[in-house]
Amino acid sequence: MRLPLTVALTAVMVLTSCGAIRESRLNPLNWFGRSQEARVEEFGISVPADTRPLVEQVRDMTIEQTPTGALVRATGLSPMQGYYKAELVARPVDDKGVLVFDFRVMPPPEPKPVGTQRTREVTVAVHLSHVKLEGVSQIVVQGAQNARSSRR
Repeated sequence: MRLPLTVALTAVMVLTSCGAIRESRLNPLNWFGRSQEARVEEFGISVPADTRPLVEQVRDMTIEQTPTGALVRATGLSPMQGYYKAELVARPVDDKGVLVFDFRVMPPPEPKPVGTQRTREVTVAVHLSHVKLEGVSQIVVQGAQNARSSRR
């Protein structure tokens, strides 16, 4: 009678402790929260070698956990249809653990119609391994008018 009671009591205690781990920083699914609006000036825009312009506005940014790291996905809004060759261009991680990505897109060779907002959205993603995420406490995706950030 003691063995089943001991096993049952141990199982109950283990299961009740899962609620505390779910909310803690030890859980990798809690490493990054939802993105928030941020000012571009906070992250010091400098002119990199990439000649593609920054996307006009960063509409959304999410960070999804993968078995090998994280997937950073951003959606930007271009001024007109036809923008292509979108990429998140990483900058070096600063001393505060902030990893900044420039959301760069190539404009169309000739003017296109403006179109609706939905037709001007551009989505791009980049994978970060656990090694690249080491020491990173905040990820920022910035465009020409705004930036979105997410903290651990």
